[in-house]
Amino acid sequence: MTTHDRHSEHDAVGAYVLGILDDADATAFEAHLAYCEHCAAQLDDFAGMEPMMAALAEAPGPPPRLTEPSPQLLTRLTDEVAASRAQRRRRGFYLVAAAAVLVVGGPTIAVVATSGGSDTDRHIAGGAHPTSPAEDAFFNHMEEKIVATDAATKVSAAVGMEKKAWGTHAVLELKNVKGPLKCSLIAVSKDGKEETVTSWAVPKWGYGIPDSTHEMAKNPLYVHGGAAMNRGDIDHFEVRTFDGKRLVEVEA
Repeated sequence: MTTHDRHSEHDAVGAYVLGILDDADATAFEAHLAYCEHCAAQLDDFAGMEPMMAALAEAPGPPPRLTEPSPQLLTRLTDEVAASRAQRRRRGFYLVAAAAVLVVGGPTIAVVATSGGSDTDRHIAGGAHPTSPAEDAFFNHMEEKIVATDAATKVSAAVGMEKKAWGTHAVLELKNVKGPLKCSLIAVSKDGKEETVTSWAVPKWGYGIPDSTHEMAKNPLYVHGGAAMNRGDIDHFEVRTFDGKRLVEVEA
C-alpha cells in the first residue's frame, strides 16, 4: 500500500510538503490540488513553516523522502497550521471590530461633544475641530462676526464673514428659533441685489433654546455658504423663511 493510500486526498498535504509521496502519488495529489481550494489553502499555510521543515530535513536518520513521519508528527504539524490559521482569523476579526467601533462611535462622539458647555467650549478633547465644518469656520476662521437679535421674533443670529477671491464666505450661528421651518440666509448688497448664501430646515424642537427639554434644541445651528459679492458690497444679511418671513436681520 502506498503512502497516498493511507491518507485521504485532503490529508496528503503534509506528506506532499515533506516529500514522502512517491512519484505516482505526488502526481495524483498535484492533479487533485488543481481543483481543491481546501488543499491549496493548507499548502499555502504549510509554506510558511520553512524553519520546521528545514529542521526535519537536518534531523539525523534516513532522508525524509524515504521515511514517512510518525502520526504524532503529522498531527503536530496540522495542529500548528490550524492554530496559525485561527490566530489570523482572530486578528482579522479584531480589526473589523475596531473599524466598526470607529464607524459607529464617530457620530456618538459628535453628539457628546455638542451637548452642554458654552459655544466656544464645544470642542472635542485633544484640540480637535468642532463638530462641523461650519462651526469650525465660525470659531477659527472668520475675520469678523456681527450679532443681532430681532425684537419681534426674538431670533438671535451672528454672521461671521471671511474675504475670498471669489467673494465672501459667510457662517451663520442661529439661536432661539423653533420649527418646523425652512429658511435661507440672504446677502443683500448696498444697491439692493440679493443672493442666497445657504438654506436649511429647522426641526420642530428648534435650535439654540437653552431651556428646551429636547437636548438637541439647546445647541445653536451653524451653517455656512458663499456669496459672489465682495465683502465691501454687502449691506446686510437676512434670515428668512421660505414663505418670505424675515426672522432676523444682521447689519454687515
